[in-house]
Amino acid sequence: MEDWALIRRLAGEGVPKARIAERLGISRTTVIKAVNLQAPPRYERASGPTSFTVVAPRVRALLSETPDMPSTVLAERVGWEGSIRWFRENVKQLRPEHRPVDPADRLVWAPGDAAQCDLWFPPKKIAVEDGTRKLLPVLVIVAAHSRFVVGRMVPTRKTEDLLLGSWELIQQLGAVPRRLLWDNEPGMGRGQRRAGGVASFMGTLATKLVLLPPRDPESKGIVERRNGWFETSFMPGRSFASPADFNTQFGHWLSWANARVVRTTGAAPIARLDADRASTLALPPIPPQLGWANRVRLGRDYYVRVDTNDYSVDPTMIGRLVEVSADLERVRVRAEGAVVAEHARMWARSMTITDPGHREAAARLRQVFRQPRPRACGGEDLSRDLTDYDRAFGLVRDDGQVS
Repeated sequence: MEDWALIRRLAGEGVPKARIAERLGISRTTVIKAVNLQAPPRYERASGPTSFTVVAPRVRALLSETPDMPSTVLAERVGWEGSIRWFRENVKQLRPEHRPVDPADRLVWAPGDAAQCDLWFPPKKIAVEDGTRKLLPVLVIVAAHSRFVVGRMVPTRKTEDLLLGSWELIQQLGAVPRRLLWDNEPGMGRGQRRAGGVASFMGTLATKLVLLPPRDPESKGIVERRNGWFETSFMPGRSFASPADFNTQFGHWLSWANARVVRTTGAAPIARLDADRASTLALPPIPPQLGWANRVRLGRDYYVRVDTNDYSVDPTMIGRLVEVSADLERVRVRAEGAVVAEHARMWARSMTITDPGHREAAARLRQVFRQPRPRACGGEDLSRDLTDYDRAFGLVRDDGQVS
């Protein structure tokens, strides 16, 4: 290859071919061939029949009927007795010719039409209240037209937390997209089934939930690329003391990211957001009823459960019906409309959260319960003469004689 390049350079400088041949010690014919070649010379071995050539027609026939048939099954069907690795390499070259074609269209996103939603799991564990570290999901929503991104970390992937997070992020957008595109996230639904509470949430917002079919990456590619961008541009060099610290840092970084020019649109997302808002739906006048909700009768164990954690309640409410509600930040317990317990919501799992005032109240009630009850004084004596029972059953007469 070096001689070919040198011959081409010398010939280009006007050096005679005979002089080039004499200088390099090669024949003039070789110099002429090298000058006429438009690409570097390379050795090419003429292809000939191999052991796979004999079975190739039968393999093609099987792949045309079943494109995904494993190579081991193909080898058994055609009676292959050679190297299975060699067989796999040849089958790998034939498969693309028999797979069905699934062309991908270039999608055009109209203003206000859709927002792509997804969960991103940062590759770094976050410290939670019990001292452990865990991977927590981040809910991300991207307006498809403007590419404006909003996101926040949520405690779980369950429906209650996904809807709470979605409502908070939609409020940050300032309007409701006409469609919310999700893949088959269990907390939102699968196929034609919607998770509990999702239909009422979408109805309150007057928007449409679209659960994308499998193998449809084009419809959610914008948010998927943003997730990859977070890992390469936001995460490096950062540490987080808590989920709240993550949300603070992430929110500040998104403010900067939404002001950067996007190559595919030629504009910053913040500059195109007004066009999105002009074509979206207005926020509902009444906020949707969201979050964890339960109505239970408080037992002797004066705790209520939200997700996997137990929270204490005023023990004077034992035996009464209480209403438990929780959002992303707080847990509240009400009895007849009055708040009888309030706690910060825990992100760790299987914790017991006790208010010191509730523990002291329980100790006082327990002490009162263990004290002996005073006997009633005065009034009618509750003891009864046994002869009254004999007279009632006819064993003695009224004069006291035995019957």
